[in-house]
Amino acid sequence: MADRLVGRLAPDFTLETVSGDGEQFGKASLSDYKGKWLVFFFYPLDFTFVCPTEITALSDAYAQFKDLNTEVLGVSTDSIHSHRAWIRTDKNDNGLGKLNFPLAADITKSAARDYGVLIEEEGIALRGLFIINPEGELVYQVVNHNNVGRSVEETLRVLQALQSGGLCPINWKPGEKTLVAK
Repeated sequence: MADRLVGRLAPDFTLETVSGDGEQFGKASLSDYKGKWLVFFFYPLDFTFVCPTEITALSDAYAQFKDLNTEVLGVSTDSIHSHRAWIRTDKNDNGLGKLNFPLAADITKSAARDYGVLIEEEGIALRGLFIINPEGELVYQVVNHNNVGRSVEETLRVLQALQSGGLCPINWKPGEKTLVAK
C-alpha cells in the first residue's frame, strides 16, 4: 500500500520540460512554484486518445487557473522530444497544438513512482492529478483508470474550495457559504 501523500509536503521533483508552444526546452522543479498553487497532473502516453482531450481542456481553462494564482504542469514518462512532436502536430492529426503550459518528461519514472501513480510493469503513469498549495503541501489528489478522463470543472471547483479556507460541503460551489464548525 502506498504512503499517504495528502496533508504532507509534496514529493520534490526536477523534470525536463518543453514549453507549450513546443519551442523551448527547460526544467521545472517543485521549488519553482513556491508561493503559487500548482495543478500537477500525470497522463499515460503521448499520441494516445483520451490524453489530448484532457490536456487541451486544461489548456483552454488556463486563464481561469491563472486567475486563481495557479500554474499547471503536465507530465508523462515520454521524452521531451515526444512531447515537442505532439505539441507541433495539428489537432486534426491526433496532435495537441499549442498549449498554455509546459509538459514535463519523467523518463526515469521517479516522479510517477514518488507520487504513487507508476504502473511498474508497463512503465507508464496512471491518470493522477495533484493540487499543491503555495507552501508545497499536497492538499488534493485523484487517481483513476487510464480509460477515463478527468474533469476540468471539478478540478477548478476543488481548487476554489481549497482556496476558500473554509469547510466546504458536498457539491459546494464558489460564492456559496462554507460550513461553520460547532
